[in-house]
Amino acid sequence: MNSNSDQQDFFYNLLSHFLFKVLLIGNSGVGKSCMLMRYSENQFTNNFYNTIGVDFKTKTIALGEHNVKLQIWDTAGQDRFRTITCSYYRGAQGIIIVYDITDRESFENVKTWMAEIDKYASESVNRLLVGNKADITERREVSYEEGLELSRLYQIPFYETSAKSSINIEAAFTHITKNILNRELHNTRAVVRKTSNLRLQNRQQQQQQEKKKQEDLCC
Repeated sequence: MNSNSDQQDFFYNLLSHFLFKVLLIGNSGVGKSCMLMRYSENQFTNNFYNTIGVDFKTKTIALGEHNVKLQIWDTAGQDRFRTITCSYYRGAQGIIIVYDITDRESFENVKTWMAEIDKYASESVNRLLVGNKADITERREVSYEEGLELSRLYQIPFYETSAKSSINIEAAFTHITKNILNRELHNTRAVVRKTSNLRLQNRQQQQQQEKKKQEDLCC
């Protein structure tokens, strides 16, 4: 069995198949469940319901030569579920913070959700800000410019979306997935380089030891 070939196959699989956990967080009623339904099933319903605790769906997408399986968690926005949903921050590679452009309170609460991310999530987690329900322009309470300014304050990407009209839903999820993928590829390649360097160093040390043994025998 060719060990070099096995290593190449292992590293190829390591760099071509990924599983990412992405959270949707934000106030109750901002449309997180509708966004998830639109993205995962390309469906929409006007029947409003509150998520009980957490719900999740999966979707597999191809980004270049990489296959990415997304595990997207829809977390409840109500305070009574806060202690349950906090545990789901752990292990998340990406978090989408959602507010409703027709509900200023949900926008004002973005800072609270960002604080929770800082408290419970990994420091390296990718974040993305979304102003949902962009199709309801006649009831807008938060301007596009305000959302953009807030995203610049936190130095994260920003989209206005509509689950109902399917505006920017695909783009938003693809954007955060690409950002996670780029980070994970960088980290994985760094590990691969480090492992290869360690193997090379071990091989060189073994060669030096063998050479010294031969020299000792000759004397």
